[in-house]
Amino acid sequence: MKRKAISSKNGPAPLGPYSQAVKVGDFIFVSGQNGMVSLGKVSGTIEDEARQALENVKRILEGGGSSLGEVVKTTVFLTDINDFAKMNAVYSQYFTECPPARTTVEVSRIPGGGKIEIDAVAMSRRA
Repeated sequence: MKRKAISSKNGPAPLGPYSQAVKVGDFIFVSGQNGMVSLGKVSGTIEDEARQALENVKRILEGGGSSLGEVVKTTVFLTDINDFAKMNAVYSQYFTECPPARTTVEVSRIPGGGKIEIDAVAMSRRA
């Protein structure tokens, strides 16, 4: 199966030697996205960061010919599990119908700083 790197100008540049996303077959694997905006700054509250992380995932998916509606699995990394309810409130606004499978874990730190990181696996709509 052929692999194709996906890069969107609308999402933040990777902080290291990895792709924003990789398309393999009918799936797109999006690298972890935090609350970073294109200028490299992380926003403030957990709600702000969750919203920005999901917007980053959304933009990268759109750049690869997919959408949040095609997401089948996410992993959410939180630096404080006590932020779960606040993150969940934002997350539920992005996945309203048939939400994807999800794992949420607490971690000690997020690369680039911040309180949250989200990765995703989505179906691709284009060949």
